[in-house]
Amino acid sequence: MSAASGRVAQVWARLASVIDPELDESVTELGFVTSVEVDDGGGVVVAFRLPTYWCAANFAFLMAADMRAAVAGLPWVERVSVGLGEHMYADEINRGMAENLSFQQAFGDAANDDLDAVRHTFLVKAFQRRQEALLTHLLARGHEPEALLRLTIEELAVLAEEPESARLIARYIERRVVCGPALEEAQSMTQPAFVDAHGSLLDPATLGAYLRELRRIGVNAEFNSALCRGLLAARYGDVAERVEEKPVRFYPRTPDASKVQFKPA
Repeated sequence: MSAASGRVAQVWARLASVIDPELDESVTELGFVTSVEVDDGGGVVVAFRLPTYWCAANFAFLMAADMRAAVAGLPWVERVSVGLGEHMYADEINRGMAENLSFQQAFGDAANDDLDAVRHTFLVKAFQRRQEALLTHLLARGHEPEALLRLTIEELAVLAEEPESARLIARYIERRVVCGPALEEAQSMTQPAFVDAHGSLLDPATLGAYLRELRRIGVNAEFNSALCRGLLAARYGDVAERVEEKPVRFYPRTPDASKVQFKPA
């Protein structure tokens, strides 16, 4: 691999860590990033596009800013240009990226969103989706609700016994810090693994109802993800072959809300 192609690969790897805030999926897996170029002077140019001409400006700005920050973290990068194409607010967003402006500075009086608040809202939703997926998986593997809800984060990490458990646990712990007080890493590992969005402990007696409520959030996000992938493929036929389709999960109804033995259909 040449030095240039190696650097391009590094940029793509960094971009893979950038998440669509609403869908909690990588912008590269979603097919949003269209090209990466690097030059000999440490310059990087990233181009991306979205499923529709009118996708939310605040989400687009967040993703552009996150892409720029992720790529700028590479030690050899001197300049990063992130450009959005074929979007109704492309000019404002691209100017904001080029001039290192905040969302409010780029959009002026039209910016009525606090992007930090928007980001936090969707980080909490991602935490809830990841928590539901992990708890459902662990319960299906025979773990008792009472024992699971007593675990610390450190004890939860030990349950990564096979690839799927390890993947779900790692993704969940990544978002666990969103809910509860900010702590040093050593302290955080001794905190309860499973809390609600307000940082309160979960109750085994109501876990079934709690998980069903979280599934409503998850199914809504999965429908949005499927819709985005379909719209992107319809708008840009060239992405259809390289964007993975992900089916929406459905769950069977259970007569007893206290039972927690849910499995995807």
